[in-house]
Amino acid sequence: MPYRRLPNTDQTRLKAIQTAVQRASEADFNEQVLTYHTYSEARNFLLRFESIVSRYHDNFRTRVSSNRDYRHIVQNARMYISHFIQVLNLAVIRGEIKKQQKELYHLDPESHILPDLSSEEDLLVWGRNIIEGEEQRIAQGGYPMQNPSMQKVKVYYDIFKDRQVDQDIHKKTESRITEDLSSLRAEADRIILDIWNQVDNYYKDLLPYAHMRSCQEYGLIYYYRSNEKHLSEETDRRLQKERDSQPAIQWSE
Repeated sequence: MPYRRLPNTDQTRLKAIQTAVQRASEADFNEQVLTYHTYSEARNFLLRFESIVSRYHDNFRTRVSSNRDYRHIVQNARMYISHFIQVLNLAVIRGEIKKQQKELYHLDPESHILPDLSSEEDLLVWGRNIIEGEEQRIAQGGYPMQNPSMQKVKVYYDIFKDRQVDQDIHKKTESRITEDLSSLRAEADRIILDIWNQVDNYYKDLLPYAHMRSCQEYGLIYYYRSNEKHLSEETDRRLQKERDSQPAIQWSE
């Protein structure tokens, strides 16, 4: 006989409850397999569970789409910040800008090595450093840098900074939804187990294949063990034939 196993994903949990609620709602009054309390609880829970699962997938799709755009935005910000610092170093090497002025950008006057721009936090810090540094140098009478100009660098930096805020919001939203979903999983499993036990008990007197098929209509999920023979209508016919062939028990006084 195959064995039952509770769903282990949100979609299969959702389907199990949806199937049971739908089947119970279609049953005649005198053929109710589930108690009214279980049916009512499952139906009300289903509304909450469907809503949170839908929100989770909507947020996931939004985040995936946003991540694709965000990676491109990060790449542009890194490219322009890096390019600006390289052009600044070349200007210092050519003597167009005094090396001491690199301190305005929080850069080492004695080094032309690029700072670490590998992380988003680094980009935020160095983007701010070079924007403030360029403003201070120009305020001291210096000529604005070109190719790239600070205006162009600032455009890409501001886009990156704004989108990073959006990314943080997406992450916090996802974290909150994930926590809500996690708290509902245990309740979903309890309701499913209650439903399955009632259904299993209601059809307990049926032959194996008929029992399994009737239970499956309420969403029960069965698995066969390795090398286990699958049930069929022929299985039930054979068992019924064996039962019919057994002699009736004679009771004597």
